[in-house]
Amino acid sequence: MEEVWDFISSPQNLKRITPKYMGFDIRTPNLPDKMYEGMIISYIVRPLLGIPTTWVTEITHVVDKQYFVDEQRVGPYVLWHHQHKIE
Repeated sequence: MEEVWDFISSPQNLKRITPKYMGFDIRTPNLPDKMYEGMIISYIVRPLLGIPTTWVTEITHVVDKQYFVDEQRVGPYVLWHHQHKIE
């Protein structure tokens, strides 16, 4: 569990856990090793017809070795509330 948590809670690994069809590129420079509540991350995504779109999410909840939640602040979705949970 600790190894999995270390992997998914690292912002540098977000691209690796995101499906390739999203065309996901992180734009925020100098990301820390671990996510924290209030962290803002900016990306370019291509979820529709390969059209590049700015996407900004905030990490709103982090419970160590259990889950984190990211919510869209700017982007292509009406609502984005995504929980990454390990069990």
